[in-house]
Amino acid sequence: MSSDLFSPLALRCGRTLGNRIAKAAMEEAMAGAGQLPDQRLLTLYRRWGAGGAGLLITGNVMVHAEALTGPGGLVLDRSTPIEPFAAWAAAGKAAGAAMWMQINHPGRQVQTGMPGVVWAPSAVPVDLGRHSKRFRPPVAMTRQQIEETVARFAVTAARAEQAGFDGVEIHAAHGYLLSQFLSPLVNRRTDAWGGSLENRARMLLEVVRAVRAAVPSGFAVAVKLNSADFQRGGFDADDARRVIAMLEPLGVDLVELSGGSYESPAMTGRPADGRTRAREAYFLDLAEQLAATSPLPLMLTGGITRRGTAAEVLAGGVALVGVGTALATTPDLPDRWRTGREADGRLRQVTWSDKTLASAAGMALVRHQLHRIARGQEPALSTRPVRALLADQRAQRRARHNYRSWLAQHAPQAAAHLALHVPDLAPPYNGPCSPV
Repeated sequence: MSSDLFSPLALRCGRTLGNRIAKAAMEEAMAGAGQLPDQRLLTLYRRWGAGGAGLLITGNVMVHAEALTGPGGLVLDRSTPIEPFAAWAAAGKAAGAAMWMQINHPGRQVQTGMPGVVWAPSAVPVDLGRHSKRFRPPVAMTRQQIEETVARFAVTAARAEQAGFDGVEIHAAHGYLLSQFLSPLVNRRTDAWGGSLENRARMLLEVVRAVRAAVPSGFAVAVKLNSADFQRGGFDADDARRVIAMLEPLGVDLVELSGGSYESPAMTGRPADGRTRAREAYFLDLAEQLAATSPLPLMLTGGITRRGTAAEVLAGGVALVGVGTALATTPDLPDRWRTGREADGRLRQVTWSDKTLASAAGMALVRHQLHRIARGQEPALSTRPVRALLADQRAQRRARHNYRSWLAQHAPQAAAHLALHVPDLAPPYNGPCSPV
């Protein structure tokens, strides 16, 4: 595997990424009216696209209008206007970067106070100790609801392709719905969707099949997967290895590795495994193990901020380096790396003893920078965590009010238009274009 960050990467579907640096998904929570992208996201992604990354992966775009992890989430379903998404794709691609849409369903990770449904493979609530009431308790999904959700992923992927995106990334990590089905701690079903890993992976595999069949063969399909959940008895690295092998024959182009969930937020640099806590690339040890046997190219995301670390990731057999928070503070970081420069600095570290609040404050700090860039301003590295968290909470309250009003009008229409089969919007997938 080449260790050159600026060498191209050819994908199975026939597309080629310009270099090995990807802007990883971050939850912008920046939906405009109607849960649609507006000028803020266009400005933000145009800035990132001009910063030198070969690939931009969007934050969460939800496949189910009645299931958002938070009120600022975007929705793309059968009845969504396509034009705002087309403008978003064009903005990100303007300087030559590829643009993939991350598509997702929150499952049980839905904030208290949010309207809509809270579904999970089993009725197992999020356990955050004294903060558990921050999330609504879920109900176990019926088989019909599972099948409807698989169809929703396919609809969103097909519409993303129509809008001009170059690919989609199916989110099966960080404790969201597909990750919940993979987890033996959350998935306690005794039917065909639970029990063995083959059964727990069934929903992810069905989603991948439906998405691949709904888009052209030259459209990229990726999966975001936990390298581990970092919870005792949960999804682990051996499970990840087996799931990657299951994905290989289904036409997947890339698997992005991350880790953790809201219960064990390793993705924010606070993993339960203390050996990785001080590392800049949180999941590099596990990624190197998985890369040794993976039949698919891997992307690693989690804490990468310096060119030397990015080069180390590629040297470990990983094909693509995902950069998140560092691009919230230095949008042109890939171009800086190309010329031997590094970021100007980093955000303040949140060292609060309450890990749940610390994780929330850390994410709020990142979103504060995203909102500044979206307004045409420069990031402010000196922002205090408390200030960012309070501002984020105010923004969430406003967004929740807007989402409630929109959902009251949109949800009946969404239900009426949902077809329980994969939409016939593209020819079926007939295998990878060529081996690479």
